[in-house]
Amino acid sequence: MSMRQTAAIGALLLGFAGFGLAVVVAVQEFPRGLIALACLVLASAAAWYGVLRRGPLRVAGLSVGALGLAAAILLLVGDRLLEQLLVVAALVLGGACARVAFGVRVHLPQVPAPRRPVLFFNPKSGGGKAERFALADEARARGIEPIELGPPWDLEQLVRDAVAGGADGLAMAGGDGSQAVVAEIAAELDLPYACVPAGTRNHFALDLGVDRDDVVGALDAFVDGGERRVDLADVNGRVFVNNVSLGLYADAVQREGYRDAKLRTILDTVPDMLGPDGTGLDLRWTGPGGHEHGSGAAILVSNNRYRLGHAVGSGTRPRIDDGRLGITIAGAPVGPGEGGRRPQRPWREWTAPVFEVEADHPVPAGIDGEAVQLEPPLRFHIRPGVLRVRIAHRHPGASPSAMLPEGVGQSARALARIAAGRDPVPAATGEPLPSLPTEPMTKES
Repeated sequence: MSMRQTAAIGALLLGFAGFGLAVVVAVQEFPRGLIALACLVLASAAAWYGVLRRGPLRVAGLSVGALGLAAAILLLVGDRLLEQLLVVAALVLGGACARVAFGVRVHLPQVPAPRRPVLFFNPKSGGGKAERFALADEARARGIEPIELGPPWDLEQLVRDAVAGGADGLAMAGGDGSQAVVAEIAAELDLPYACVPAGTRNHFALDLGVDRDDVVGALDAFVDGGERRVDLADVNGRVFVNNVSLGLYADAVQREGYRDAKLRTILDTVPDMLGPDGTGLDLRWTGPGGHEHGSGAAILVSNNRYRLGHAVGSGTRPRIDDGRLGITIAGAPVGPGEGGRRPQRPWREWTAPVFEVEADHPVPAGIDGEAVQLEPPLRFHIRPGVLRVRIAHRHPGASPSAMLPEGVGQSARALARIAAGRDPVPAATGEPLPSLPTEPMTKES
């Protein structure tokens, strides 16, 4: 029996056991669970009221929210703490088994290594990962020329100078904003590109299938790596590899002191955007139904669709070669005076090859986490398959959510297929990575 089958069987058994025990506990504890749920609802409403306001009203709202949460926890703990801990443990372990069962490795076509690859690295990125892992020395040992970034520096010019000097492979070790600069030039010149996860969060590396815990091993992309083509996206001509945020987060990152106190700055931004006297987004866009909208809390436009709101794989992109933008609107999408149409749900997602946002003023935006001001209109485009990505042979080569089904029912059916030794893909929504053969992850991989 393969590791994938064993993990699938474990996920099914633990999932059903955890769910069944949770039902038994809920029945035996009735109506305590309903009272706890009411406390959670009250706590959420009070906390949201406090977040939208300032001064004493904020303190009062957050205090009531904290008290409601504490009451719910005390009610839930009750006399059956052991059973409740067993429920949590079963569900957590079941989720871990499911991740193993759905983990994949992509067989990337083998390609010749570049003759003069270059690595650009930011020594301060990711808390100094480049220095901690001695990336410059590791690069030289693999025949890769390291170029250290430092002020004053112009990354784009450095990359173009390196190409003019004969570089035929471009790697970047740094944050996703720097990755976008190097990736854009690599795509423009049709040169192979390697993403080295030496930034703080390394979202692009994760969705490409680069092992974020193997910083040095990522350099082997230019030694024994395979190659695949992925998409890039742009807004008003500026390339991004992950996403562009407009609204609450984008406004917060523009404010002084954000880097030193991120949470406090975001909380101080909420009343200005969503409070009783808030201005909202003050942007206009057209939804998938062809209607114009002009309100909400935030807009997220991404290079391919993010998997959001899921227990497993949330915040990742199942694919990065789908040829479409992911568009997410948070907040009420129908503004005043829009023809009397019925209000729509406050969280909307769709995909499209292009997207446009209108405004009457410069728009604060966060592009791959960097604060900028964009002149309207904001025109977003996807650039399908323009980037030749090299990935080390021992790295997965696919997003951790590439094979994850969308719903609980689909996940259970897919796990059942795997447990029976069958292909899990037909049970999932869509066909992840249809052009790339995959195999289950193993201990050796």
